[in-house]
Amino acid sequence: MLLKLVTNINKRVRFFVKSYSFGLNFLFLFSLIRNNNDKMKTTNLFQKVLFLFIILCFLSFIKINKHSNEKNSKPILKEKVKPKPNLIIIQTDEHNFRTLSAYQKLLSKDQALVWGENAKIETPFIDSLAEEGAIYTSYYSTSPVCTPSRASFVSGLYPYATGADKNDNPLKDNIVTFAEILRRDGYATSYVGKWHLEGRSKKELANDKKSKICFIPERKFGFTDNRFMINNGHSPYIKELKDGRLKFVNGKKSRELDKNGKSKDGLQYLTDFLTDKSLEILERDKNEPFCLMLSIPDPHTPNVSREPYTSMYKNMKFEIPETMRVITDIERPKSGSPKNKNEAKEFNQTYLRNYFGMVKSIDDSVGRILKFLKDNNLEKNTIVVFTSDHGDMLFEHKRRNKSVPYESSSRIPFLIKYPKKIKAGKVIHKAYTTADFAPTILSLMDAKPIPNTHGIDDSKVLQNNQKEVFSERITYTRNTSTWVTAVSDNYKLILSKKEKPWLFDLKKDPNELYNVYNKKGYKDISSKMLQELKKQMTVYKDPHFKGKQAFNY
Repeated sequence: MLLKLVTNINKRVRFFVKSYSFGLNFLFLFSLIRNNNDKMKTTNLFQKVLFLFIILCFLSFIKINKHSNEKNSKPILKEKVKPKPNLIIIQTDEHNFRTLSAYQKLLSKDQALVWGENAKIETPFIDSLAEEGAIYTSYYSTSPVCTPSRASFVSGLYPYATGADKNDNPLKDNIVTFAEILRRDGYATSYVGKWHLEGRSKKELANDKKSKICFIPERKFGFTDNRFMINNGHSPYIKELKDGRLKFVNGKKSRELDKNGKSKDGLQYLTDFLTDKSLEILERDKNEPFCLMLSIPDPHTPNVSREPYTSMYKNMKFEIPETMRVITDIERPKSGSPKNKNEAKEFNQTYLRNYFGMVKSIDDSVGRILKFLKDNNLEKNTIVVFTSDHGDMLFEHKRRNKSVPYESSSRIPFLIKYPKKIKAGKVIHKAYTTADFAPTILSLMDAKPIPNTHGIDDSKVLQNNQKEVFSERITYTRNTSTWVTAVSDNYKLILSKKEKPWLFDLKKDPNELYNVYNKKGYKDISSKMLQELKKQMTVYKDPHFKGKQAFNY
């Protein structure tokens, strides 16, 4: 490089010297030819010609320099700025994973069709996320109740560390969410739907229930556009008032809606309304990096959908689940059978028919979101996640709804698509909780992490070339204070304050009927699960593992 530079300078100097010598000779001859009697005039002309010559030499020097640079230097290429990936999260509420055909395809027949061979449902749009991305078979709520699970999902922390460890408790002001990290990184961040993390007093909740006006939180936690962040409520219909406020409208029956999805008095089915608002936001933000979380309150009770979904499964015959039939003859863990309103005294066909209708409605809304991405050429650079906050027992083990450690309550659907980094058709058999979501998704997006999360960043599993991933990772889940579980892809250990430990072999006993904690061949497994549970609860400073609150083991 240095040699080329010296050579180049040498050429320029020689050219200048030759040009200057030629100029001087030219001027000398010119001065002899001129009239000697007019010396002053000749001198003036000589000065002008000399000045002109110097200018020409300078221009020639620049031209040679430019030619040399063009010949010897390589063109400078501007580095392309890598576009930031977009993120869409669609989260449902109280969603049993068996009601998605993507999961039915992975399960054995008896597990896929616990309500009988005819109880099949097709969810092609949600399924497409698994077909073109990844599906998780052992994803769990940190606590199978709305508020604590959602708190973990947005923060990467276990519920007790967020302040929102039970329903209607608020997130602490200092909690940093994945949305806040993305907002700082220049993303347009929006939240649409159920939030349930603001916290309301009993009096405030009573007033909300009476007025039916949707409470929109002032605190945004990184979601810049939270106009449709509804703190709580499960009314099937909603009305947008003239002053911009939103009003819930109850109704146990489907209402007649026009072609625009509205009733004569301006009501709209809640899932449709939230999907419409999400599409409006996507249209607004499609030309910049965006993060949208759509939180659909269904298929939570009161189990009301709209036509055609209300009638879609009216002729479907559901069978009583095996675990409901045999439960009277088999001991249940007390943590799985608390005496409350969720104990199902009898099987309800209508309950399940309406539930399936809500799931089908949700799938069609997912289809609308995916169509928007395709129509706007956003598919390849957009991460799409479908999940839920917790499950619904749907009469298994003689239970409805949530709050218990059984699979149908604590295990949730989790599907993710990102064509740029995730191999299509990937199946992940590894235990995770909602606390793992935030650190993993931020890493997948090449964004900065949230400091000191409890959940792990396991984005490398999503990005490797393995079609199917197996792992015996042990993680843990819990309710507010009465039970805790250590769970892996194969086993579940339950500790309670009221009884002996329970261990389920999830592969040999997927119905979770038989306690093998002290059975032959399970001693080492029980010990391993227990030690790992104690270790994690100590590391994460879980307050419910010592003193008067200690669990039995």
